[in-house]
Amino acid sequence: MVRQSAAHTVFLAFRVCGAVASLGCLLTGLAASTCAQTKNSSANPPAANPQHITLAEAEARAKKVEPIWLAQQTARGTAIYNRRAALATLLPQATFHGEALYTQPNGIPDSGPLPGTTGPVFIANNSVREYVSQGLVTDTLSLAGVARYRQSSAQAAQAKAEAEIAQRGLHATVTLAYYSELAAEHKLTAAQQAEQEAERFVELTRKLEAGREVAHADVLKAELQQEQRQRDLADAQQSLLSARESLGVLLFADPSTAYTLDDTLDAQSAIPTEAQVHALAAQNNPEVRSALAALHAAQQDTRAAWAEYLPSFTLSYNYGIDAPDFAANGPGGRQYLGYSIGAGIDLPLWNWCRTQDKVEQSKLHEHEAQAALDYAQRQSIAVLDASYGELKTASAALTSLETSVKQAQQSLRLTTERYQAGEASVLEVVDAQNTNLTAESAVADGAVRFHVARANLERWTGPLP
Repeated sequence: MVRQSAAHTVFLAFRVCGAVASLGCLLTGLAASTCAQTKNSSANPPAANPQHITLAEAEARAKKVEPIWLAQQTARGTAIYNRRAALATLLPQATFHGEALYTQPNGIPDSGPLPGTTGPVFIANNSVREYVSQGLVTDTLSLAGVARYRQSSAQAAQAKAEAEIAQRGLHATVTLAYYSELAAEHKLTAAQQAEQEAERFVELTRKLEAGREVAHADVLKAELQQEQRQRDLADAQQSLLSARESLGVLLFADPSTAYTLDDTLDAQSAIPTEAQVHALAAQNNPEVRSALAALHAAQQDTRAAWAEYLPSFTLSYNYGIDAPDFAANGPGGRQYLGYSIGAGIDLPLWNWCRTQDKVEQSKLHEHEAQAALDYAQRQSIAVLDASYGELKTASAALTSLETSVKQAQQSLRLTTERYQAGEASVLEVVDAQNTNLTAESAVADGAVRFHVARANLERWTGPLP
């Protein structure tokens, strides 16, 4: 009984010591965890909520900072103001003229415009004191002015088409950057999964080696595969960082601004028929519209040059006073307030062939514009067919790649099970892992190819249905 009591006492003492030790370890762990969390929170303060950006929002943001787009908008605005200025030259111009003149008297009595006044020394002046206060309305009529206005209108239409070209080019640029980042995110996820799969395979080979089921060479091969997956993961992280910086430059003043994207990488929209694509391109091709507007501008420039051979007419209407007193009426009821109307004509006679040189020069520009239009029409047909073919090919390839990913995942699972059962070699497992990672990366690249192909086709057709 004494031995049992002593043994029982020793057992209780060990239990109490164990409990105290466990409690001490728990408190130590909690303290260390709390210190680590405090340290991490002080070193890395919580970031603000990142902005969620869709593709449409990304394009809208890029329009505010992208220099090529802004330059085209400036050119379009300038062309509009030039057209308004050309129109203003065809319309009557109104001005006010006020003037007061004093001329030395000539000393001859009654030589002025009024009885009892002295005339001026200068015969060009009307009186010693002369006051002018008139409203002037003038207008110049010429065929050259009409042609210049039509030329400015064509240039405004060309600038509008060029601005639309820039907009569609910006859409393609943003689409490429947007989906390239999404693809980089998908590749990073695939690399993380591949690294985890390689780590599990290393553990599996070590267990099988411990059970003398596989050789140590299998463990070495699995460890080499894990190291490669770790390098792939680092490369994927760097690629994502580069893609975020590239898109950030287009969207924010600070490229390092935190943001998230709307993940639509796997969204594959329907492809319109070839007839629909050609109909849209015929109605809404800014490349052809720009070249056609340039041709119209060159033709009007030629007509304006020819019009310089023709006379121009000037009309003027003046209303006010031009009198020796600043008043509506003078002595004896003399009327000072009135109007005058004038008309003039200018006939070009000789300018050392300057007009003929301008005509020949404008013909050269017109010939160049016609050639550019013909080339734009041919190019639009060829590029449109190639872009539509690329979209169809990219769509089919993306569907095939998605199927390949499912097959690669299934193959990896089955091969790993066969290896665990001793029916497959380590090389087969490694090959299945590589095939799966390649398929995951390829489907991300295929999705980018599809979205970029669609954006490039929209350069010629506008938004697709």
